[in-house]
Amino acid sequence: MSGRARLALCAAAATLMASCALLPLVSEPTWLLQLVPLVAVQAGVGAAARRVPLGRAPTVLAQALATLVLLTLVCARRQAIAGLVPGPEAFRHFAHLLQQGGDDIGRYAIPAPLTDGIKLMLIGGVLVIGLLVDTLAVTFRSAAPAGLPLLALYSVAAGLSEGGADWLWFLVAAAGYLMLLLAEGRDRFAQWGRVFGGAPRAPGGSGTGGALGPVRTGRRIGVLALGVALVVPLALPAMHGGLLDAARDRVGAGNGDGGTISAVNPLVSLRDNLNTDDDRQVLSLRTSDGDLSGLYLRIVSLDEFDGTTWKPAQRHVVGVPDRLPTPAGLGPDVRRGTVRTTVTAADTYAQDWLPMPYPPSEVKAGGRWRYEPVGMTLVGDHGQTTRGETYEVTSLDVEPTARQLAAAPQPPAALRAEYTKVPSALPEVVARTAREITAGSSSHYEEAVKLQDWFAVTGGFQYDTRVEVGRGPGAIANFLEKKQGFCVHFSFAMAAMARTLGIPARVAVGFAPGTPQADGTVAVSQRDAHAWPELYFEGVGWTRFEPTPTRGTTPSYTQSDTPGSSLPDEVLPSKGASSAPSAAASPGESCAFGPHGATPCDSPSAAVVAPDGRAGAQGWAWPLTALGALLVLAASLAPLLWRRRTRARRLGGHARTEQGAAAHTLAAWQELTDSAWDHGIVPDESLTPRKAAARIVRLGGLDPAAGAAVHRVADAVEQVLYAPRPRPAAGAAEDVRRVIEGLRAVAGAGTRLRALFLPRSSVRAWRAVAARWSTLGARAAAVRPALRRPDGQRG
Repeated sequence: MSGRARLALCAAAATLMASCALLPLVSEPTWLLQLVPLVAVQAGVGAAARRVPLGRAPTVLAQALATLVLLTLVCARRQAIAGLVPGPEAFRHFAHLLQQGGDDIGRYAIPAPLTDGIKLMLIGGVLVIGLLVDTLAVTFRSAAPAGLPLLALYSVAAGLSEGGADWLWFLVAAAGYLMLLLAEGRDRFAQWGRVFGGAPRAPGGSGTGGALGPVRTGRRIGVLALGVALVVPLALPAMHGGLLDAARDRVGAGNGDGGTISAVNPLVSLRDNLNTDDDRQVLSLRTSDGDLSGLYLRIVSLDEFDGTTWKPAQRHVVGVPDRLPTPAGLGPDVRRGTVRTTVTAADTYAQDWLPMPYPPSEVKAGGRWRYEPVGMTLVGDHGQTTRGETYEVTSLDVEPTARQLAAAPQPPAALRAEYTKVPSALPEVVARTAREITAGSSSHYEEAVKLQDWFAVTGGFQYDTRVEVGRGPGAIANFLEKKQGFCVHFSFAMAAMARTLGIPARVAVGFAPGTPQADGTVAVSQRDAHAWPELYFEGVGWTRFEPTPTRGTTPSYTQSDTPGSSLPDEVLPSKGASSAPSAAASPGESCAFGPHGATPCDSPSAAVVAPDGRAGAQGWAWPLTALGALLVLAASLAPLLWRRRTRARRLGGHARTEQGAAAHTLAAWQELTDSAWDHGIVPDESLTPRKAAARIVRLGGLDPAAGAAVHRVADAVEQVLYAPRPRPAAGAAEDVRRVIEGLRAVAGAGTRLRALFLPRSSVRAWRAVAARWSTLGARAAAVRPALRRPDGQRG
């Protein structure tokens, strides 16, 4: 196998090894099995094109066309011409898949299902990285810069993944890159073997010692760098923040008995639904309850608060039981009735959680659903959504009295510790405002009612879906100051303030009561999306409050019927509620609470979800970030690639005529002076070639062999410039390469990196562009008078 073929094979292997870091992002690894032959074909096309040879630009173009055909074969075969050639229909299908993939990235938690859109983004992204790696490492023979696209690929995967095996994927990716570097080193030493072999032997050394020394040094440096990269992060404190944090916050994972659950971000959907101009219907309900004011459809509960946002805890899910347990904390003396609701979801509404009245006691739904016991929610398994589904929910109509809520005892210590947790970064004004509003209260219930009334009635707040209160720990403080926001701000703020008062609190996301229709159904539209706080009272359980003005309905157990009083009537049962006790015992006292909430007596803890309400547009964060990284990478590598191409053009010619030999000699001299310039020796155009050569040898500190090579090239240039009949000199290109190696050998690490990535001589490219632009401007100015008629009018 030739050196370049070996290098191409190692470049393909390095790409595949780095792409393994993407495996934790999706639930199925089949895309990687499809990717292996595609990368192999891509590398094979490049190897064949170089063997012809086609030249560098045609080689890259051939590989790009092959990559497009491969993507068409895998992702758009039905839309392609003859199943292989991409046409307009195939490109439209690619655009549709990319949009779908961007939506899926924003909707699903990690690991996400392998949808067609995500599959295209994974395979297409890796093929683009593979093309860059092959171009840099094999076509341009520079393996070191090829590590940048590999690093970009690994960084995207590592930034999104939260798995404990990240170190393993780093080892795999690093091993692939080191293998690529060693293959290039072996190829370079094979090309320069006779030069090193002809060099003087070290005292007591063998003739091959000069060649083996750099190889061993390179291996030692690689091993040392790998060890430092593995050990140093263990000694450093954890670091948070940055571009990928927003994506990381959306990650959730959970493994139930039936597999991994991936969930949509409810707050992203909520913001989008409230701000949409298309208020389409998403759900249709039929219910046995004549009073629709309390018919809230709950999707998921957000029970973790980090000071910036609320999100569900990552928990395991279980199979859906035939009869759901009584909700935690609900005592037998609280009145309740039974409500049956049939829900039909529109074909356009795809939600991973099942919207249900709370608390459900029985659910009849087709498809693959899993049960999360703590929040009492159902979440779709393996891509199951609500799209077009019809299901029946039997729920409890729980309506406590004000007296029961006011007399509620302290909750279990474990539940209180988890659901009253607030981060230290929460501004002090939040807790101080909560204490001022609730001053003089005799119970947590009275404090909760005062908070609700302050937000909804007396505090001067206004409902506005387009207001921006900022991000981070100061967002709640900004909201309290501006007093404008929508349901997310009201529910987040009230739940956080309740926690500072020692009241267990969380946030629920779902739909407010919809609109009754003439046929007896209830229509729920996108703008009915809502969020509200739930506060825990022992003996009653999680209880809904409504702080958002002009939205939803105020619970009857918080409304006042006494003139001049802000507190509700002490005895106010729910309308139509039954006084019959629950048949099942409440687990509020009999079941223990774990570190992640209540653990039902017969099931593990629950829920997986992902969720952060930071911005609906973040679904495109990953592809836009990757595109931006590629653009930045291309811009940063432009000087290096231009310099490599220029050097190859100057030194690669094999002149057969006298004029061609002269041109080749002058090009070699130009490359020698530019290479010296890259290493800090600015060219002096006033000097003769002989004096310029002496100056380069002196300032560059070249050894005798490299110095002699400089003078040989200078002599050949003087022959071309001054001799009546120049004698063509052979070996000018080899002499220039020898000089470049000599300059690198004596230069410092900073100078070598500067010469590689930011060569000073690349300014010639800018000068050439400026000169061409000036020439075009002059031509355009000369053409304008010719376009005028003799009378001064334009033609």
